[in-house]
Amino acid sequence: MTSRETGSAARQLFGWLLATALLLGPTGGARAAPALTVFAAASLTDAMKHVASLWQAQGHAAPRLSFASSSVLAQQVGQGAPADVFISADLKWMDWLAAKSLVLPDTRANLLGNSLVLVEPRAGLKPVTIAPGLDLAAILGAGGRLAVGDPASVPAGIYAKQALTRLHLWDAVAPHLAPAENVRAALLLVERGEAPAGIVYGSDVAAAPGLAVAGTFPESSHDPILYPEALLATATSPDEARRFLAFLRTPAAAQAFRNAGFTVLDTH
Repeated sequence: MTSRETGSAARQLFGWLLATALLLGPTGGARAAPALTVFAAASLTDAMKHVASLWQAQGHAAPRLSFASSSVLAQQVGQGAPADVFISADLKWMDWLAAKSLVLPDTRANLLGNSLVLVEPRAGLKPVTIAPGLDLAAILGAGGRLAVGDPASVPAGIYAKQALTRLHLWDAVAPHLAPAENVRAALLLVERGEAPAGIVYGSDVAAAPGLAVAGTFPESSHDPILYPEALLATATSPDEARRFLAFLRTPAAAQAFRNAGFTVLDTH
């Protein structure tokens, strides 16, 4: 073999080795699955971060988590934002995406449940029974406002308006609302002392040690609080996303959700 032929063979071998290295992971196995992008309701922030760490511990790439109000996330998906999985805090915004054929119907399922509570600073907490006739004005005090997710679009705010309306409390409290862009923002208003009370999910209270539940809204006062999950039709890693959705149903993930204050649903 001439020196020119030897050099050509060496270059071909190098090219083959380089291509193989790109196809194989750092451990010499199959190419690692890409990181998923997960859009999740703001109330899922702490729970999903924990679940993501469990997923990563099993050898998967750490998912990119994006938290905001379900309405904001759904509209971002509708405008073409790249994401693989969506977990909403209500059915409305998942239905909205489904109507646009942006979720895969066979992957949609109700994952979690939650409760709706009135939260106040732990110091000086005065428990109340939430029922018709409750004097919310007395709880708020002169000039005080009730922190809620924006009732026009944020699921927690929509549930809050339903509950207050069915309990005949809405008309009295509507002029005194402090609407926030998502439920965690409403929680923060109470934490900072900018609102004496707020309506949030029961699971949110664990994220604010200085706050406590003053009362829980009757389940009959609002629609069931459900968190549907689904694979998005525009997902760039659909196979890995399906595995992630299945992982959310494992005992380890379920326990993480329970520890965060959610109800884990067994039905699809």
